[in-house]
Amino acid sequence: MGGQAKFKKKNKAKRKDTKPTGGALMSPQERMKAKMQERAKKKTAGKYTTDQLIEKASAFGAAALPSVCAVSKKDMSVAFCSIAEIFFTDLCMEEGAADRCKEAIDKALQYNEHNPEALQLMASYLFSIEKTEEGRVYLKKSVSSWLPSLQKAEESLASTEHDMEEEEDQNKSNIPPYESRITTAKLLIEAEEYEMATEVLEDLLEEDDEVVEVWYLLGWLFYLQLDKQDLTNNGVNFRKSAWTYLSKAKKLYVKLRCEDAPMFEHTEQLLAELGGEEHGADDDDDDDDEAGPSVDNIEDDFIQSSDEEDDAMDH
Repeated sequence: MGGQAKFKKKNKAKRKDTKPTGGALMSPQERMKAKMQERAKKKTAGKYTTDQLIEKASAFGAAALPSVCAVSKKDMSVAFCSIAEIFFTDLCMEEGAADRCKEAIDKALQYNEHNPEALQLMASYLFSIEKTEEGRVYLKKSVSSWLPSLQKAEESLASTEHDMEEEEDQNKSNIPPYESRITTAKLLIEAEEYEMATEVLEDLLEEDDEVVEVWYLLGWLFYLQLDKQDLTNNGVNFRKSAWTYLSKAKKLYVKLRCEDAPMFEHTEQLLAELGGEEHGADDDDDDDDEAGPSVDNIEDDFIQSSDEEDDAMDH
C-alpha cells in the first residue's frame, strides 16, 4: 500500500527510457513509494518486533477511549497517525491493513481535524486507491496550514497585529518535520502541483542544502514540466533548471557517498537526456538567475567540509 500514491501519467510514454533500471522496471513514482516503505521499515525494525507492531496496531481501538489515558486531543491525533503509518509500511501486507489504516486516519482527524500529518496521510491513502481528486483536496488542506506563501495570504486578512502574531506562532508549530515535508513534495509532484512542490523543496534547501534527494526532486519536477515550457509565461527555463538541480544532486551524491543507486542512475539518465553541460552554454547569460542556484562553486564547498570532517575523525 505505502504512503506514496500510484499515479497514471498520460505524458510519460515518451520518456520511458529515463526510468530507473532497478527492480521490475519500476516507474519513478513506484520507486519513491518503495523507497519510503523501506525507510519506514528500517526505522521501526530496530524498535519493535513484528508481533509487537501487530499488538500495537490491534490495540488502537481501545486507545481511542479518552478515559484510558489523560492525554490531549492533539496527542491522540499524533498517536493514530503513527498507527496509520504502521499499516502503510510494516503491516501493509496484513489482512485488512487498508481498512484499519483508513480507520486510524479517521480517528486522527476526529481528534484534530487540522493536523497536517493526518491530512497528508489521508491524501496518501486516497492517492493509493486511485481517488486522486479527493486526495488532492486533503493534500492542499494539509499544506495550507504551514506553507509560507499560503499563510501570508491568510495573514493579510488578519484584523489586528496581535492576531497576526498568534497566527504566526501557530503556523510555526504546524510545520511538519523535514522528512515529512520531503514526502509532501513528492505528493505535490504526483498531483502536478509544481509551484507548491517547488516552494516546499526550496524551503527545505534553506534549512539544509546537503540532502541529495531534495536537489534530485527539484530537478525531477522541472524535467516533468519540459512539455509545458511553451505554455507558461513565468520566464523560467525548465530545461536549464532541471539540469542545474540534477547536476547538484549528482555532485552531492558523490561527495556524501550516498547509497541510493537507483536515484543516482535516474539522475544520470535525466542529465543525459537533457544534453549534459553543453546545453547551458547555448543559453544567454541573462537566464542564470532563472535557472536556480549555480553549481560552479558547489564542489569546492563540499571538498572543504568533507576534508574537515575526515580530519576530525582521524584525530
